[in-house]
Amino acid sequence: MAKPSVVEEPNDRAEGMTTFESRLVSLLGLLVVQERKQSDQIGLLGRAGFPSAEIAALLGTTRNTVSVELSNQRKAKKAKKGKKAKG
Repeated sequence: MAKPSVVEEPNDRAEGMTTFESRLVSLLGLLVVQERKQSDQIGLLGRAGFPSAEIAALLGTTRNTVSVELSNQRKAKKAKKGKKAKG
């Protein structure tokens, strides 16, 4: 039996994407965030559903950096929401 091609080979992504599909999604994610500050890149990719480890790999940084940035952005969003409710 012939080995499946990359297009048919399943990846361990929860969505059941093939390796090829996963790479395409990663490339599209990078195209969307290019020319932006790292914090903006992390926020956009996080809101798009990329996991922290994958964001870190795409941007060439650590998972901890990504996790801290996403946490800071969530806290800032909550604080902003709280100010609107009071004012």
